[in-house]
Amino acid sequence: MPAARPAPASRPSLSERRKAQTRFEIARTAARLFAAEGTATVTAERIAAESGVGLRTFYRYCRTKEDAVEPLLSTGASRWLDSLADGPARLPTPAEFAAAAARALTPRDDGTEMDVMRGLLRAMEQDPALRAVWHRVNLTGEQSLLTVLTGLSPETDTLRLRLTAVAAAGAIRVALEQWATGDAPATGPGSPADLVTDCMHKLTAGLG
Repeated sequence: MPAARPAPASRPSLSERRKAQTRFEIARTAARLFAAEGTATVTAERIAAESGVGLRTFYRYCRTKEDAVEPLLSTGASRWLDSLADGPARLPTPAEFAAAAARALTPRDDGTEMDVMRGLLRAMEQDPALRAVWHRVNLTGEQSLLTVLTGLSPETDTLRLRLTAVAAAGAIRVALEQWATGDAPATGPGSPADLVTDCMHKLTAGLG
């Protein structure tokens, strides 16, 4: 019998959507500044001012200036989790994992978003607090992926599902980090979407 799909989540209220929009604007501003200048000289006050909010509002949403970027970093994970959840009601094949990941890492604009991501990943090399946010986002994404996979294939043993989640989520993280070390374009050969396909193939080769 096919796995039952989870019930759709209720639509957020207008107030919740406005809060999310404000939080994402703060994240986008912080990421842009960190990518361009690093984190040492960028203050929470500046992020708040360029986001159009007061400092008190900034700290209502973010514990630290590094935490500000978390929603932006989570966006790609959300895209590919949604893509997997909308697929067949079974455990995806390695090829389906790779295709979903490549779609999530394909720029939806002129590449500016990926340029910021590259700068942000490079800034993490000099800021342990920012790097900790990145790893936290990746761990959360891995756990969310495990939840999705369990819903799609509840009869699969837990160990296999956990290994699959670790391999697939790790492939995305490694692809982005590897891309950020060089100057490859956001699309085409050497791009995140191109690299993640290769990473996914290598890391999930024994899990199909």
